[in-house]
Amino acid sequence: MDYRNLFDGIDDKIKLSNGVLLTPINFDNGATTPPLKSVTQIIYDNIKNYGPIARGVGFKGEYCTTMFNKARDIILDFFCVLDNDDYTVIYTKSDTEGLNALANVLIQDKDDMVLTTRMEHHANDLPFRRVAKMVYVEVDVLGRINIDDIEEELIKANGKIKVVTITGASNVTGYTTPIHDIARLAHKYGAVIIVDGAQLIAHREVNLAGNSKDEEIDFLTFSAHKAYAPFGSGAIVGKKDYLNEEDPFLSGGGCVAGVFDERLIWTAVPEKYEAGTQNFFGAIAMAKALSDLKNIGFQNIEMHEKLLKDYIINSMKSIKNVIMYGDVDYTDDRIGVIPFNIKNRDYSEVSIKMATENAISLRSGKFCAHTYVYRLLGVSDSDAYRDVISGEYFYGMIRASLGLYNTKDEADIFLNELDQISNSRNSRRVRKHIGRIRF
Repeated sequence: MDYRNLFDGIDDKIKLSNGVLLTPINFDNGATTPPLKSVTQIIYDNIKNYGPIARGVGFKGEYCTTMFNKARDIILDFFCVLDNDDYTVIYTKSDTEGLNALANVLIQDKDDMVLTTRMEHHANDLPFRRVAKMVYVEVDVLGRINIDDIEEELIKANGKIKVVTITGASNVTGYTTPIHDIARLAHKYGAVIIVDGAQLIAHREVNLAGNSKDEEIDFLTFSAHKAYAPFGSGAIVGKKDYLNEEDPFLSGGGCVAGVFDERLIWTAVPEKYEAGTQNFFGAIAMAKALSDLKNIGFQNIEMHEKLLKDYIINSMKSIKNVIMYGDVDYTDDRIGVIPFNIKNRDYSEVSIKMATENAISLRSGKFCAHTYVYRLLGVSDSDAYRDVISGEYFYGMIRASLGLYNTKDEADIFLNELDQISNSRNSRRVRKHIGRIRF
């Protein structure tokens, strides 16, 4: 099925530097997705009704407050916990903000331990480094994690690991993780689980409740701009009990029931964690996008994206000089994220050439997941450090990440250009003092 008619702006032509007009191809959905038309429309329809949320009496204020709170129910329904009183939705501006908030709220002692993996985006690593002792589960030669290694670390820590925080889907290789199996392990050894859902929720159905109490996901964070609602919003969906016990990450107006000379009384969640004037348009746009994805159906979404992903990966296997990373033979546990390089070509130059000459948007670099990319490239920590200090930035990859609106015709254009570039004579820039990348 062709889903392109559901999206805004994807068929608008752009002018290249040579004057040629082309319809751009966005294979950088792992960074940001275009808006659904319905999402743009809900912004347009509501701009004239914008008013204060929970801060005034009057039609616009009451209307916006109702819509703002209704969006929480839509989000809870999307994650299959609408009728579960344990869960709430806290609005944030991004997945990163949500993970920072949880790191600061859930960890109260610097000696507490947090378990994560070497697969993570920086947003699911760096916030916890600041507040706790870290335990990292390694990836294997293909970049996957082994759930047995997670249990081994939990046993070894003897109850000191308070939080297990893990990506739902990698932004580098697209691997999905068995979040409910990991939840069972975390709960078995006295930890709570956080799932970084930024790359997952637009591609796979997520039921936070699982099939039993042990499988419940305690917290999930995400950004709406990776799920077809790019209006500066995100959320924490999580358990009320943990959040009610702690002080909020931010404070100010709207998060207190009473303030006195020497003390204060916080409101309950979720308002307790939503200090300041909230992003009304971001919240309703996010809810609309998630509602539309649910109506399209994740079986349909998965089928469309799997066909396109497998077609591109299998085609790339036959292109000379293309090096792919991760498992390219068994791909059922991968969403449409495809990292690669071209032998003897600079990763940044390839992506720039694709964009400026062919209007194909890719991502190049280390994708805010440096330690994972270095492992996939076979680069030692010391070599990687010298590379950054020198300013050479020799080590990196190119990434194609797919969305619901992408098509086989777009894939064919990309593959044709990739074939031409990989068989041209241009060579990679030489950085003699670093050593060579190990493909």
